[in-house]
Amino acid sequence: MHLDRFFAPCPRGLEAVLSDELVALGAQDVAPTDGGVGFSGSFDTMMTVNLHSRIASRVLWRVGGGRYRDERDLYQLARQVDWPQYFDVSRTIKVKTDAVKSPVKSIDFVSLTIKDAVCDVFRERGGERPSVDTHTPDMRIHVFLSGSDAALYLDTSGEPLFKRGWRIATGDAPLRENLAAGILRLTGWTPDVPLLDPMCGSGTFLVEAAMIALDWAPGACRHFAFEKLSGFRPAAWQQITDAAIAREKQARPLPLFGIDRDPAALAAARQNLAHIQLDDCITLSDGDFLDSHAPAAGGVIVSNPPYGVRLDEMDRLALLYPQLGHWLKREMAGWTAYLLTADLRLAKMIRLSPSRRTPLRNGALDCRLFEFRMISGSNRPA
Repeated sequence: MHLDRFFAPCPRGLEAVLSDELVALGAQDVAPTDGGVGFSGSFDTMMTVNLHSRIASRVLWRVGGGRYRDERDLYQLARQVDWPQYFDVSRTIKVKTDAVKSPVKSIDFVSLTIKDAVCDVFRERGGERPSVDTHTPDMRIHVFLSGSDAALYLDTSGEPLFKRGWRIATGDAPLRENLAAGILRLTGWTPDVPLLDPMCGSGTFLVEAAMIALDWAPGACRHFAFEKLSGFRPAAWQQITDAAIAREKQARPLPLFGIDRDPAALAAARQNLAHIQLDDCITLSDGDFLDSHAPAAGGVIVSNPPYGVRLDEMDRLALLYPQLGHWLKREMAGWTAYLLTADLRLAKMIRLSPSRRTPLRNGALDCRLFEFRMISGSNRPA
């Protein structure tokens, strides 16, 4: 069977857990690199990864590329791709270029050059050219430039994969779903272990954990760009989705707990849970976590505590972090806490010694995932 090359970008810091996930989904020649993972597979493998990957941001199909020196070389590389083989001229397109240490002066001009090459191939083949749609294109073409190498990709996902379709309400700056799922993998949490988010916001960690526990495919409620590709076979896709549905477990009460003192955030979480029919699976509590007790003798705490940008916010957090550390020592012996923050003061201000620090990126923010092991029967961390 012919295997194509794909690239799955992901939040930085999650490349290793994404590699493991891709192997489990049947990908071959898995090769992690900074910011994503390359792999080989069939069209069916690509569809399976889109449906089931909890960590990838997209699945990009490599359709061309090679060495280049300037924009003229890039135009020729794009002209060599048989674009009409992949999609019909009636499909709208958008080209996006990313570059690292590239000699080109303008990535916008590169995008325009690639678009012209794609349109020229179609016009020479059939007399028509595809239209451009910068907002909701049918086909997204991604160009990646390094110093002297270019890669041309078709985006098989469409909307980013973290847009699962379950989120109808959000709080302030919600965590992306694939970052939350990747963090759950990094913690080693398994569905039989109690999980608590003491500052749960709109419920991202809890929803992702419930979907893992119930084996619900993260892409089950959405559509994908590959459905508009010429090689798309509806019968094969139906088989893949039928197999995913057959694996789903019935919603049931799970040892998943969320607390938030912001009524609007908790209302958003409840809306999201009801929308995806998980409201019976997760226990939500309104109030300040500092007044709460451990819901079980042990488990995993995972949270994305607030971090400040303005001075007044940073002053408030200078009070919150020591309180958080005191609460962990007082109430959560036997638990392991994982706190994601872009405020690197947390490790010092919480007055606990982290057993692990994992660098991660949350969008443009440099973050750390701090691990604190709270020893049962003691007032100090492991």
